[in-house]
Amino acid sequence: MKPVRKAVFPVAGFGTRFLPATKAMPKELLPIVDKPLIQYAVEEAIAAGIDTLIFVTGRNKRAIEDHFDGNQELEAALRAKGKHEQADMVHSILPQGVECIFVRQAEQLGLGHAVLCAARAVGDDPFAVLLADDFLSCTHAGVTADLVAAYHSPGRTQLSVMQVDGPDIAKYGVVQPGLDPGSVAGLVEKPEPAHAPSNLASIGRYVLTPDIFDVLRNQAAGQGGEIQLADAINTQARNGTVEAVTLNGQRFDCGSVKGFLDAIMFMAKRGGFV
Repeated sequence: MKPVRKAVFPVAGFGTRFLPATKAMPKELLPIVDKPLIQYAVEEAIAAGIDTLIFVTGRNKRAIEDHFDGNQELEAALRAKGKHEQADMVHSILPQGVECIFVRQAEQLGLGHAVLCAARAVGDDPFAVLLADDFLSCTHAGVTADLVAAYHSPGRTQLSVMQVDGPDIAKYGVVQPGLDPGSVAGLVEKPEPAHAPSNLASIGRYVLTPDIFDVLRNQAAGQGGEIQLADAINTQARNGTVEAVTLNGQRFDCGSVKGFLDAIMFMAKRGGFV
């Protein structure tokens, strides 16, 4: 069984809920205290043993590439001023041996389409998908590490799920549990609360098997006229090849202003800033 060494980061969205801040700056670079959202997700992937980072970008996203690129001029300027700690921080944003690949999504046609854009870079390997909007705080190696560990036993697609009660369940892809513990019989994208098959919501962390690309290539547009990743995973689930791993940590929806502010306050308190 091939190890999980690649991760896809869909970062082509406009970030309209954060306008005008995101008019010229990617929302993924909005900082949680002193570190941008995307860097937290990248560090989580690296902690899971991933060494190839595939960013699916769009217009006005060049700053993400610049963030993970080297900046010898800045390092030299910092060291000249005796700011060696800050220089070391800039130097270590991307550890040695980790590679970045940038793929362009010319048109935003859904999360499934964004993942499909990474198909050539992923090849025939299992891979993780991390949505930077989902800011996850854990006390261990991370949620992606949990998914990778779960994948290595049966070699099946793994979803990170959390319990959501009440009407908010309609905001998520919702798991239809299988007969065996942890198995997934289906995944329904944003169902009406009365028709939700469970209270288990899929969040923005996945480990996917490469056959997902064939499913996505032949999949019709779903909700919102977009190619939905949830629909493709539902197809896999009907074939008995999907499992769920319960979130071990705390999640903040940084696609919303409230969730973003909650994440900042959480990390500020944990870091002793407030």
